[in-house]
Amino acid sequence: MFVPFSELPASARIWIYQASRPFTAAELARLEPELQRFAAEWTSHGRNLEASAAILHHQFLVIGLNEAVADASGCSIDASVRFVRLVEEQVGVQLLEKSQLAFLVEGQVRLIDLRELRQAIAAGQLTAETPYFDNTVAENGRLHQAWPAPAATTWLAKYF
Repeated sequence: MFVPFSELPASARIWIYQASRPFTAAELARLEPELQRFAAEWTSHGRNLEASAAILHHQFLVIGLNEAVADASGCSIDASVRFVRLVEEQVGVQLLEKSQLAFLVEGQVRLIDLRELRQAIAAGQLTAETPYFDNTVAENGRLHQAWPAPAATTWLAKYF
């Protein structure tokens, strides 16, 4: 059953998929009904899941699940990954690639290859305070409170 993210509890489990480029307005308009349909039809062992799916910051596909209603099974998680792959194919964007890190720089999402992180810090392009989108965040409450967060308060702290 689809519910807006605003109605999911803070404890809801989330999965964040970062796009290799921003989604266009036309892509967002086309994907919105598909995101709602996926969440509405997502099941686990025949039980409907209370779920949401949205594109945030034009760059991130986020799926949320209220596990207090029903947990995701291995098969339902596989179904969500198949949906993510379908989105990749439909819009020609990578969502499962993990080598790019996303920062909020001058109000825009900026992707930096992990191998170039030290160089970007040394050049002053990134600081400890630069907001970082930590896509390992796994709870809806943290998504709304600490995403993005200053880079030095995330697993990137060792680089500063």
